[in-house]
Amino acid sequence: MDFLQMLNDFFTKFDNILWGVPMIVILLGAHIYMTVRTKFVQRKTLKAIKLSVTKDPDSDGDISPFQALTTALASTIGTGNIIGVGTAIALGGAGAVLWCWISGVFGIATKYAESLIAVKYRVKTRDGKMRGGAMYAIENGVSKKTGINFKWVAVLFAVFALFASFGVGCGVQTNAIAKIMDTTFNPDKTYMLHFFGMDISTVALISGVVIAICVALVIFGGIKSISRVCEKLVPLMAILYVIGCIIILSINFDVLWQTVTLICESAFSFKALGGGLAGTGIMLAARYGVARGLFSNESGMGSAPIVASAAQSRNSVRQALISSTGTFWDTVVVCLMTGLVIVSSCIKNPNIDTASVEGGELTSAAFAQIPYIGTPILVVGIVLFAFSTILGWSYYAESCVDYLFGPNGIIPYKVLFIVILLIAPITSLDIVWTMSDIFNAFMTLPNIFAMVVLAPVITKETNYYLYGNRLDEYDKTPVPFVKRRK
Repeated sequence: MDFLQMLNDFFTKFDNILWGVPMIVILLGAHIYMTVRTKFVQRKTLKAIKLSVTKDPDSDGDISPFQALTTALASTIGTGNIIGVGTAIALGGAGAVLWCWISGVFGIATKYAESLIAVKYRVKTRDGKMRGGAMYAIENGVSKKTGINFKWVAVLFAVFALFASFGVGCGVQTNAIAKIMDTTFNPDKTYMLHFFGMDISTVALISGVVIAICVALVIFGGIKSISRVCEKLVPLMAILYVIGCIIILSINFDVLWQTVTLICESAFSFKALGGGLAGTGIMLAARYGVARGLFSNESGMGSAPIVASAAQSRNSVRQALISSTGTFWDTVVVCLMTGLVIVSSCIKNPNIDTASVEGGELTSAAFAQIPYIGTPILVVGIVLFAFSTILGWSYYAESCVDYLFGPNGIIPYKVLFIVILLIAPITSLDIVWTMSDIFNAFMTLPNIFAMVVLAPVITKETNYYLYGNRLDEYDKTPVPFVKRRK
């Protein structure tokens, strides 16, 4: 066994431990706790959706609320919705779909809470840009609330988010695009290069170059450039994907009730029911459902609130409501549809070996049911989803770099980001997937810590603005200027 394989095995075991019972309890516990503290804010989802398309131009901020939402959705509606859900089903059985959905429903409150404190404690740079996120909420909110300097926790969050951006937000996504392009246009491995003893797919290499160029053209323009692209791209790709799902569910209409029954039964089975779709037991179903739910919607991770802090909003609750709809669209709608598509397709096509194929293959088999256009829809969906995720995560990491090193670190970071986009398509990324899961967990812990400590603030703001019918009221508290390290 070579060193890389040993390293991969070690991190895989660590990841399994990290994402075991403790993390499931912490995440679901935070979701339920925030649901209670916000008086089931999920019931305000329709109001939040209406607010998301309402401009707020007279408020402080760099981008519109809708641009902030679509930029956050750009990073969350990604390969996790397609490959991630398939992986959860392959490893945790059909019951993982329900656990993924449950984590999404309760995760709406968590996304609301983390966005509220991110906007509440955001700061302004000397050149007028807004910066916010868990690192500022911890440094300026938690430290003040407790009287203890927790800046070191804020720094840890920023470091974890930065490393996660290279994995889940960059390498994993461009590798997914390269793989789907290579599978589609180079299935027989006809177009190959031999370089330093390695066989490199020409299609994958070209994919990496094209992606790197397109991303560079967008991210070097900053958050306004990123948000303008996401504002147009995200609705288009989501509608296209959902239409594809609806077509498949129409084809599988005769087995939909059986699909729902199987998902519910296997989600709460305390023992394995034979493997594959039948179920792997409640713990594995919950473990993979919750983990992939977080990977998909990022509720509790603290990533999306970073861009929510840049939005024009008259008060923290208003933008928090808008941000919470991201989890609704991502998991409650898109991930659920993906899960129903995969499980119903496997029921209708028993020849699909659910016990041995990978998650991405399950999704591919499901979309292949649509004659002629099924596979193209999936290919276009993966490419657009992954590309938009790269854009969203590039801004998250930019804000973390700015927090850690100041504005002088942003350009070097972006250059490194582009270099990784060039390398990842021709590299095996098994260990990167695993490390991404680990860094996601490491980001989650300090972010949840901040929400729990600042829960009284969340409750007070929610009661005043939301339940006091003051959503249109301006928060007159001045946004402080960022304190740079000397």
